[in-house]
Amino acid sequence: MGNRLSKIYTRTGDDGSTGLGDGARVSKDSARVTAYGTVDEANSAIGIVLACEIPDSIRNVLVAVQHQMFDLGGELCIPGHAAIFDADIQALEDTLDRFNADLPPLKDFILPGGGMAAAQAHLARTICRRAEREVVTLSHHDAVRPEAIRYLNRLSDLLFVLCRVLARESGHGEVLWRHDRRR
Repeated sequence: MGNRLSKIYTRTGDDGSTGLGDGARVSKDSARVTAYGTVDEANSAIGIVLACEIPDSIRNVLVAVQHQMFDLGGELCIPGHAAIFDADIQALEDTLDRFNADLPPLKDFILPGGGMAAAQAHLARTICRRAEREVVTLSHHDAVRPEAIRYLNRLSDLLFVLCRVLARESGHGEVLWRHDRRR
């Protein structure tokens, strides 16, 4: 286990730099810090979903995802470190398939909404998509394991399916985009 913080402020970042997990100092606006910061933001948004009334089957999935997102943040914070693996991605796919099996096929675009939990899950999904974009940006400058990008891609897909499930289970239903509203 790494160092424990007994003092929260260190003043070492007052110059606009921060320390990576390997001890290197980088600018707080570097692509690496932006990537793992956005992963942390997505994880926080998942925490907001967990603060809502949701079925235990979804709660258990999201708690496991939060731990993996923390692992992913560590992977991105420590250049060369591996924490997300193909088995993690496969588990997301299996979970996605299980929740998607009972949903009707999509015929329309869905707008964010469908009750508080579903709306919060949509927010988590969009932040996850941004995290994916940030990790791709990082990969143009530094080595990034492809598993990190694939994990975020699959997680955003899973969150979309969970949005649909939550909207239906809440009784609000999915909010469909009405493309013919201007006619």
